[in-house]
Amino acid sequence: MAKLTKKQKDALSKVEKGKFYTLEEGSALVKEVNTAKFDASVDIAVRLGVDPRKANQMVRGVVSLPHGTGKDVKVLALVTPDKEAEAKEAGADYVGLDEYLQKIKDGWTDVDVIVTMPAVMGKLGPLGRVLGPRGLMPNPKSGTVTMDIGKAVAEVKAGKIDFKVDKYGIIHAAIGKVSFEPAKLQENAQELIQTLVKMKPTAAKGIYVKSIYISSTMSPGIAIDTKSVN
Repeated sequence: MAKLTKKQKDALSKVEKGKFYTLEEGSALVKEVNTAKFDASVDIAVRLGVDPRKANQMVRGVVSLPHGTGKDVKVLALVTPDKEAEAKEAGADYVGLDEYLQKIKDGWTDVDVIVTMPAVMGKLGPLGRVLGPRGLMPNPKSGTVTMDIGKAVAEVKAGKIDFKVDKYGIIHAAIGKVSFEPAKLQENAQELIQTLVKMKPTAAKGIYVKSIYISSTMSPGIAIDTKSVN
């Protein structure tokens, strides 16, 4: 096991073992216990009382974080020529179609989100093996397959994220950077949690939000009192 540095030991000592913090307290504490020398991401893990193996308990959707994620999201707009200007105006980093489809075929995936049109989805099908595992395949449910390309690109750039429960029933998402003010981290987390609560599947029984943890890239996890966010 790797030896803890003095800084890491100090960070661990600030997180009281067995204590559940309010979202407000956790949002402030995550900044204090960060040991990274860079502007680390702040992540949230929400464990839900669902069985993701059952289609009627799958939790997947999108949320627009009020303060964005702090990350410069690279967007590729795969569109027909008549939509190129709209995509560029909205801030897409890469715009085009066939040349980018070929690049992806050759292994290029240096983007965070791909936005496209319903008419183009047929061309993306064969690239599913490349895009699927990287979470880059556009999906109408996440708003990345649409005719309103400008709006889709602008929303992603402004902080719209998509989420999906993993096989353990956990939602993982970035809610900002350690440079964010605690109030902004709190509001971003609250927005995501409220969205998850609204999406509770009718088939889910018992406690829905089972646990919430906040952490930065190199910090200990901070347990949040689920009652403090309801």
